[in-house]
Amino acid sequence: MENAKPETIFFKRSHFATQLPVDALYSPSHYWLVREPDGLWRVGFSKFAVRMLGDLVDQAFDVPVGTAVQPGKILGWIEGFKAISDIYCVVDGIFQGGNPSLKGQLGQINDAPYGAGWLYRAAGEPDRNCMPVRDYANLLNATIDRMLDQTKDQPSSPAP
Repeated sequence: MENAKPETIFFKRSHFATQLPVDALYSPSHYWLVREPDGLWRVGFSKFAVRMLGDLVDQAFDVPVGTAVQPGKILGWIEGFKAISDIYCVVDGIFQGGNPSLKGQLGQINDAPYGAGWLYRAAGEPDRNCMPVRDYANLLNATIDRMLDQTKDQPSSPAP
């Protein structure tokens, strides 16, 4: 039988809405982390990060399993239609490898960013800048406000 769905809080701002898992920690760079029963951290992109990347086309890790890692270390990259981005580490410890089910199935990151679309696992401790869900919701509000302010400052183009 499947595990029960994790408890979430609903977040909505402007044209963006998501359910944020309560048991996760979140990084300022829009990753989430959940400690698994074996003590490892499972890490993925938040729904906000996924939205910024757009549909994903390719992804790879450049760091071998067993490598010592620290927050901010580049582990690999991901390419979306909107952007190419480095995949950063948000754990101080040992890289345990990427999600093998993503091979040829990157849509899982868009479809289930907090579930089957996780990116990698690592042993160790989360980045000290990681925060609980309510603090992350506040960060999202501030980030979206900045984006909306930037949009207001740009001259509007005529409607087609």
